[in-house]
Amino acid sequence: MNNILIVEDEHLIARLIEMTLTRAGYRCTLAEDGRTAADLIETTNFDMALLDIMLPGLDGYALLECLRPQGVPVIFITAKSAVKDRVQGLRLGADDYITKPFAAEELVARMETVLRRTGRGGRELCAYDVVLDTVNHTARQNGEPVELRRLEYDLLELLMRNRGAAIYRDVMYERVWGGIPDTESLRTVDTHIARLRKKLGWMDKIETVYKIGYRLKKEDCTGNGSLPGGCSFFWQQKKEPKKTAAVSTQRTRDLGAARPQDPQSGSRKGRGLNESSITFRS
Repeated sequence: MNNILIVEDEHLIARLIEMTLTRAGYRCTLAEDGRTAADLIETTNFDMALLDIMLPGLDGYALLECLRPQGVPVIFITAKSAVKDRVQGLRLGADDYITKPFAAEELVARMETVLRRTGRGGRELCAYDVVLDTVNHTARQNGEPVELRRLEYDLLELLMRNRGAAIYRDVMYERVWGGIPDTESLRTVDTHIARLRKKLGWMDKIETVYKIGYRLKKEDCTGNGSLPGGCSFFWQQKKEPKKTAAVSTQRTRDLGAARPQDPQSGSRKGRGLNESSITFRS
């Protein structure tokens, strides 16, 4: 599991990033000022750092200099969107540069690309007693191999990458089988979920979410100030928008999060390949 340093002085944005990455299978360490981050860099091995530029204490450029001797890849996440700022960050040695606001899925995708390019990509996903090798596409439970068909494996990987998030059945079909789902296709999803539950003994871990689909129950990770409830926290932000973070209905594919429903029919709005995404703003 890759260890990611998140340096962001806006507390809410930092917590939302942490929740997104934890759900995607990363281990995260937070720092809200440059000097705390510098101390962590001296004592901890990180696989990647996500740095804001405008920070109290030491700024992101100074932290980049601390990380360069260790070869830790860096992605700047900042409101400084001018071309000269992006060019400066990349020329100083950053591996990527993301401007606020940004979608959660874009952040994860860019991280995966940088980790692969730098040879730090995590090949294992872990949940409960199961470990997936995402390179060899194999599964082990309690150290013993588990025989999974390709579609079963892909479905399990989707659930594990989105732990704690409810995923619509049609989204599952689109991502695992491809194509536009119909009623028969959704029954196929149900059948494969039943097989996974039986093979893994996860009857209580893969949860059915009424009128939505399925969710891999999130392991208890309280402590370290973790916020409970997974995706429910994002919906709270929609009801009570903050200056530092906003939920956008930008049509893009999110990390398996639930979409708003039509109050009359109970069906999702916009039954295409798109999902509403979390957008982080400065």
